[in-house]
Amino acid sequence: MERSASGWINGFIGVVIFAGSLPATRLAVLQLDAGFVTAARATIAAVLGLGLLLLLRQPWPRRGDLPGLVVVSLGVVVGFPLLTALALRHASSAHTIVFLGLLPLSTAVFG
Repeated sequence: MERSASGWINGFIGVVIFAGSLPATRLAVLQLDAGFVTAARATIAAVLGLGLLLLLRQPWPRRGDLPGLVVVSLGVVVGFPLLTALALRHASSAHTIVFLGLLPLSTAVFG
C-alpha cells in the first residue's frame, strides 16, 4: 500500500475512534462515576501502550524527557478526559462535539 494511502486510512480510523469517544463517555458517565471512567480509560491506554512498546521493542524515554511527559500526561490522560466526563454529565455529546470541533479553529485564530 502506498504511504499516502496508509496515512489517510490511519487518519480516518483515528477520526472515527475520536468521534465515538464522546458518545461512549456519555453512556459511561450515566452509570459510572466520572473519576472511575477517567481511571479506566487511562489504565486501558497504559496497558495497550506498554504492550506495544514492549512488542515493538521501542526504547524507554530518556530521564530528561520525563518531566515534560508528566506535564503532558496530566493534561491529556487526566485533565481532558476527566473534564469531558464531568461535562457530559450535564450536556449532550452532540453539544460537546461541536465545542471540541471549534477548539482547532480557536487555536488557529488565537494561537
